[in-house]
Amino acid sequence: MEYRPEIDGLRALAVVPIILFHAGFELVSGGFVGVDIFFVISGYLITTILIEDIENKRFNIVNFYERRARRILPALFFVMLVCIPFAWMWMLPDPLENFGQSLVAATLSANNVLLYLTSGYWDLASEFKPLLHTWSLGVEEQYYLLFPLLLLLTWRFGKSVVILSIVVITFLSLALSGWLSSKNPEAAFFLIHTRAWELFAGSISAFIVQRQGVQNNNSLSLLGLTSIIFSIFFFDETTPFPGVYALVPVLGAVLLVLYANNKTLAGKFLSAKGFVGIGLVSYSAYLWHQPLFAFLKIYQQTEPTHIINGMVIVATFLLSFVSWKYIEKPFRNKSLINVKVFLVIITISSFGLLGFGFSAHKSHGFVERVFDESVSSEDIDISYNRRNFIYKKDSFRSNFRPKILIIGNSFGRDFVNIIRETYDVSKLELVYRDDYDICSLFETDSGQVLYTESDIIVYASNYDTATNTLCIDNALRFASEVGASLFFVGTKQFGFNNNWIARTELNERKLLRNPALQDITDEDKNASEVISSTNYISLMQPLTNNNGVIVTDELGRLISPDRAHLTRYGAIYIGREIILQSQLGKALRKFALDE
Repeated sequence: MEYRPEIDGLRALAVVPIILFHAGFELVSGGFVGVDIFFVISGYLITTILIEDIENKRFNIVNFYERRARRILPALFFVMLVCIPFAWMWMLPDPLENFGQSLVAATLSANNVLLYLTSGYWDLASEFKPLLHTWSLGVEEQYYLLFPLLLLLTWRFGKSVVILSIVVITFLSLALSGWLSSKNPEAAFFLIHTRAWELFAGSISAFIVQRQGVQNNNSLSLLGLTSIIFSIFFFDETTPFPGVYALVPVLGAVLLVLYANNKTLAGKFLSAKGFVGIGLVSYSAYLWHQPLFAFLKIYQQTEPTHIINGMVIVATFLLSFVSWKYIEKPFRNKSLINVKVFLVIITISSFGLLGFGFSAHKSHGFVERVFDESVSSEDIDISYNRRNFIYKKDSFRSNFRPKILIIGNSFGRDFVNIIRETYDVSKLELVYRDDYDICSLFETDSGQVLYTESDIIVYASNYDTATNTLCIDNALRFASEVGASLFFVGTKQFGFNNNWIARTELNERKLLRNPALQDITDEDKNASEVISSTNYISLMQPLTNNNGVIVTDELGRLISPDRAHLTRYGAIYIGREIILQSQLGKALRKFALDE
């Protein structure tokens, strides 16, 4: 295959925006489209290689898989192995458990599937995942596994059948991607069947180039370059993606592949030495950037500045050059590393990665590494919050008093845990509902019945007091009419990052604090000004002082597993230190509950 320097330049145009995007530079708000450009490039190059091998009767599927393995696995496995000691030293148990799962999935070329299965509200924040970016490698590796088989099955019927098959699959995949982008955006983003069309766009380009060569067309190549630049600067995280919006960068990359030869302005631009140099190390740069940014955030208490992120970008390219020169290039050279040696190294590395990853998963992140034997994984895991659906009932069913109605999402479940850890729940009745909010409770007959039967009503979700003032007033009026005590529990958040606690000594973990996030304290302050102190329970004000918001209790146990929800120890602490002394505590005391 003839070398095209503009393709390396296109790789640079893909990887640099990705790195800047993950560094937090808002100017490149659509930098994530670099992945889509990579998909087009991969589809084009792999298909070109396969066409040449098949037509020249030298195709061997084992050799093809070996070449792909040599291209991808050594640098990938090296980066993952380097990540392990830092994850061990710096990560709390729950994030380390997630890291271990990603190690296993990435080793098996399936991290995109894992991320799909675990994505959603409870997912660990992406910026703290060192191996998040390997989802795209999973998509590509699945394409490398299946696409040669498709060619072999269809080639016997002629090239026109091959192309028709690819075109049909491309449009089906694009249609499915567009449909799922609104129905199931996580599936549309991560899975091969909704990303295949981007790789196949590159495959179709390969067949066109193979037939007629790279055409000299300034207008179309500049249009392709403009499309990519537009998507980099004007797309953002609110853009429905991939779906039809991905057509902009994908078709832009296709136009460059087809029409940006060395005589066009776009081709000359992409063939500049700087672009080509970055393109050559782009794979290693892609591998290194996410772990570096993630571990930087894991290490720090506050969000890194642009200056620090800029230093990480420099480190990314320095490391990428080293791994390109001393790992990528040697492993791709069979005369330096023969098949037997290659297989031994990859096998040993695979077992090491799988072994550590599986152990991190089974041990829930090696809890004893950070906490003493009195702390159980169940009590500091986010799953502790999910146990309270047993209280999701349509009505109160006993004669116990008080009857407590708690309304809210996962913050509502946190509050159920606070009640359970603070009071003898055998002497009261709880009903928890996550399908109502501040306004909607009055819109249904069943909601009004629950309201009427309650002695105490607690709204314990995030709510925007600026837009919900009328609903708050209506809730207070309705509660007064039925003789119920009504309380609004303020929001809570425990800083930018808690992982730094893992680096402290056991005897130094008592009542540690994080800098409080200003937008959270402002939200709490606004709510306390709108709702009277008789009905509002602030969590942030008692948890926060000039040194920040508390993140461990007096015994050094973690209060929040994810900076927003509560561990068992957080529920105990807030119940004892805040709720017992609050107006709600006073309302409960008249029912003579054991505390």
